[in-house]
Amino acid sequence: MFHPHAQSRYLRCEDREIHCMDWAPNPAATPRPVVVAWHGLARTGRDMDALAQHLSQQGHRVICPDTLGRGLSQWSPNPEAEYCLSFYARLALSLLDQLGVQRCLWVGTSMGGAVGLHAANGLLRGRIQALVLNDMGPEIAKAAVERIRTYAGSPSAFDTVSELEAYFRTVYKPYGWLSDAQWTLLTESSVRRLPDGRVTPHYDPRMVMQFTHHPEDYNLWAAFEGVDVPMLCLRGEHSDLLLRETTEQMPRRNPRARVVEVPGCGHAPALNVDAHYELIDGFFNC
Repeated sequence: MFHPHAQSRYLRCEDREIHCMDWAPNPAATPRPVVVAWHGLARTGRDMDALAQHLSQQGHRVICPDTLGRGLSQWSPNPEAEYCLSFYARLALSLLDQLGVQRCLWVGTSMGGAVGLHAANGLLRGRIQALVLNDMGPEIAKAAVERIRTYAGSPSAFDTVSELEAYFRTVYKPYGWLSDAQWTLLTESSVRRLPDGRVTPHYDPRMVMQFTHHPEDYNLWAAFEGVDVPMLCLRGEHSDLLLRETTEQMPRRNPRARVVEVPGCGHAPALNVDAHYELIDGFFNC
């Protein structure tokens, strides 16, 4: 029985230290392409643990970075300039070069999907061979952006980790079903302690500067229309960020795109249950 093995790595990318989890493929499985699994705005690469375990069982090596300012990666000393898709794409290029990955498949949740779209029509054109956009499209709803900016820009603080977990269970309820163990992992991989002893989410609150200093970052129709590889867009059935009228346009504006609605989820499906794995496996193996 293959037990998934993940190595924690720290790499210098664009003169910033970036952390990633590097999941080894099952040596008994047919070798499959490397997968980059990139998390959402206020999250961490550890969100991809369940998916990475599954994909590594199938024979994929899986790279799960923490974006600059999140998780165990360095916080940016130049937040106005570096918390944006173009810099994240430069980090991705450096990361893949240093890890010896020439070509990859990409799974991106929310912001991670936007990084993939940006890179697939830019610095990683010809290297990203297929793209899964998890509740992310070339246009996102302004009301949802305001909601995310409000809670992400002023993160709550709590006396105990248990209170933080209760908060996460509320704010991330749209992810769909998570086991108790997965909620605890989500919390423990997302916590930092403040000088006063309270706990708060792990990220640099200044990362929301992306929305004020790079207001057009998520206007991605030009990039989307230029992508020349297959795309699978998973839209959470109840998503307030990726609207149905946007996903209806996507296959018309790029015939390489296919849209599937994921029942029982909002923004964004957790990619942690068999039904989600089957969608991604079917797309990568077709």
